[in-house]
Amino acid sequence: MALTRFTDIFAWVWRRLQGKPPVPFSALYKKFKGILERHNTILELIGDMGDKLGGDYVFDRQYILDSCERLGDQVFKLISDLNLLCQGKNVALFTAFERIQFRVREELAGRRVLSRTDHILPLSELTHDLADEGGNKMTSLGDIKNILGFNTPDGFVVTAGAYFEAMQRAGLRKPVAETIRALCASGGQDLAEQARALRQSIMDMPLPRELCRAVEQAARGLAGDKPLFLAVRSSAWDEDSESSFAGMYETVLGVAPADILPAYRRVLASLFCEEALRYRLHHELCAEEPAMAVGVMPMVDALVSGGLYTYAPLQEQDQAMVVSAAWGLGKPIVDGTAETDTYILRREPPHELLSSDIADKSTRLVLDASGGTRTEAVPEAERATPCLSAAQLTLLAKTAMALEHFFKRPLDVEWAITPEGGLVVLQARPLSIRPNACAQTVDASEAVKGVPVLISGRGVTAMGGVSAGPVHLMTEGEDLADFPYGAILVSRHSSPRYAKVMPKCRGIITDVGSATGHMATIARELRVPTLVQTGSATRTLREGQEITLDADHQVVYEGVVDALCRFELVREDVFEESWEYRTLKRVLKHISPLTLLDPKSDAFAPESCRTFHDIARYVHQRAVDKLGSLAETHRELRDSAPRRLVTKLPLGLTVIDVEGGLDPAAGEDANESDIRCRPLKALMEGMNVSGMWETSPVAVDMGSFMSSVTKTFGAEASHPSRMGRNLAVISREYLNLHLRLGYHFTVVDAFLGGSVNDNSIAFRFMGGVTDLSRRSRRASLVAGILEQFDFMVEIKGDMVTGRIKKHPTRTMLEKMFMLGCLIGYTRQLDAKLDSEGAVALYMDLFLQRITALRETRE
Repeated sequence: MALTRFTDIFAWVWRRLQGKPPVPFSALYKKFKGILERHNTILELIGDMGDKLGGDYVFDRQYILDSCERLGDQVFKLISDLNLLCQGKNVALFTAFERIQFRVREELAGRRVLSRTDHILPLSELTHDLADEGGNKMTSLGDIKNILGFNTPDGFVVTAGAYFEAMQRAGLRKPVAETIRALCASGGQDLAEQARALRQSIMDMPLPRELCRAVEQAARGLAGDKPLFLAVRSSAWDEDSESSFAGMYETVLGVAPADILPAYRRVLASLFCEEALRYRLHHELCAEEPAMAVGVMPMVDALVSGGLYTYAPLQEQDQAMVVSAAWGLGKPIVDGTAETDTYILRREPPHELLSSDIADKSTRLVLDASGGTRTEAVPEAERATPCLSAAQLTLLAKTAMALEHFFKRPLDVEWAITPEGGLVVLQARPLSIRPNACAQTVDASEAVKGVPVLISGRGVTAMGGVSAGPVHLMTEGEDLADFPYGAILVSRHSSPRYAKVMPKCRGIITDVGSATGHMATIARELRVPTLVQTGSATRTLREGQEITLDADHQVVYEGVVDALCRFELVREDVFEESWEYRTLKRVLKHISPLTLLDPKSDAFAPESCRTFHDIARYVHQRAVDKLGSLAETHRELRDSAPRRLVTKLPLGLTVIDVEGGLDPAAGEDANESDIRCRPLKALMEGMNVSGMWETSPVAVDMGSFMSSVTKTFGAEASHPSRMGRNLAVISREYLNLHLRLGYHFTVVDAFLGGSVNDNSIAFRFMGGVTDLSRRSRRASLVAGILEQFDFMVEIKGDMVTGRIKKHPTRTMLEKMFMLGCLIGYTRQLDAKLDSEGAVALYMDLFLQRITALRETRE
């Protein structure tokens, strides 16, 4: 249509500016509820998949495929729901979804996905999160160094990604995979000949030029300006894990930096040695492509070397560890070609020496000054001398037990002692043997008879298992970097930020929390015994108190119950050898870890989502934020004519009911008895209760009054559309309340639905009729009371913000009742707070009153 008149042009431009009519708030609210339901479904799916790794359930390939398909579908729809709620496209979130979905599908197809593309990774950056890049052996050493803080050699790893790139460029990756599949199909026919051919092809293949430069540069960097020889060690996929491949791959010792590339080739080629291929066939690992990362470390000039088994049961009643030691380097010891001293020690502190067998050690392996190693004679006076002192044995035992607690299984530890007396951990791998308790049929309950019980029958198991250690009570805002290794974390609330310390802690106990929440999901992934929703653990347990947590049976015992801890170690892990277990474990790396921990951080963004769990966390947080924003700014609510709510107190409150918040029979002037909104009803009950609403006038000096009159409120705290009326946007489960009482402003945003994961309350309070110092004192009082009721609190000037979530609905309704009491109690209290002592006085008075009210209500 031709636009010939100015008014037509103006009308056309206005319509374009206005855009489409807004989606009704009621429709957006229903979409929000749908997001919460889908979010919970996703957490339940992730939790179920994590539970399967615990060993208590049988599952097959189809379960993994179906679960991944359902999960991907739910996450995609969750993002779509957020787009509809926010009325905008979220391209970055869909991009993150596609990236993660691709990785999951690659893992299901047997093609592992690497999160880092670097050819070289320093040991200082390695942890178990990079096992696919660095291999199990080197990433375990990274955990020992970077998480536990024990002394290991420095070094770096040439990644599995570098191996794949070299194989791809040489045109070998596909032929090698086909050869291995053919060997599996034939049952290993001509295996020795095929192994020789594969190894030779690796020795002959050209290495990419940029890879050669990177490896040589890293080796020179380790050596620096001083002469140094290197150990070049295998760190293959599955090596030193559930499938050990122990001793099958090559280690090259005493390598000069200039000779690093030939040694690197030798280790790569050992991936296809006859023994390793035969082991792969026997353990049915044919469906998985092998890969070799290679660790490079300075040689440790060892005075003494050896191995240690953390569990060497000799008799059913006498659990012990065994240490083997010899002079010089450790290779002859692990090869079984050296005479060694053997020590048997108790596992329990102080690790009493039970027996020792001192061998005649005639030779030792040492570093050769020209490179490599050489065997030399041990001086006559040292041959029959014990290699280790009592202090060194104790240090070894303590270190090994700390490693066992971290890896949660018996271990085979390789170690060395330097000429200066320092202990260096060289390697730690799972020990295939199990304690004699494996064969026992005694009920574990017999072991705890007579042991004092601190908590029993309370709480919900988020991750089963047994652990023991000292209690560490987490305080609000505590720096997680200071968390003591080996402690059991005890906290009021569950929090996904505890993921940072889970590798260091032996267990988690919380007063409140959900077994399907974010923290519980991470605990299952890392196998940290976790008990949530105990109600009073922080009041029952003391800082530093030694306890034993039996999360399976919701019991906490006083002291360390050794029998229960041993029982935990005897669980068989045969199922971990299966394709299903290994595949599910790899897939979950792209599903269950949570890296988006702090909504206030700049990194809390779609681009930072690395897993489906991250996406679910991001969408949930944004949906909650968006609903609160819509309740304050939506055009339909801003321009509507809400109903007046007739209340017992002079609130002047109006309400907009979007879904079931009022009795359907309520008139234009609704009464308090018409309220069906659960959070508003509980809040009103608290405001109406006798003794909380202050009615007597208070004296205010002119300076304080002028201070309040000239005070400027921020846009967030006092939306212009809210300054003129007290308004509640309600549904049966939801409340968004803006309440102005004189010069006091309160905002409450609460959702109390059926699921613990969805329950949340946000409370904001500011203003007053006095000077800033008195208003700040009242802010301190309000914050202190909120903290007493488990709120996470922030104070900015005289504004207090409190948040709480993931408590059971009944508990959250009690919190709303308390907030109603608090609003009435503190309405004019700033005028009375003329000193810090008054703050403490009035806080105690409120707590006494609320305690009495709670007892009456119960």
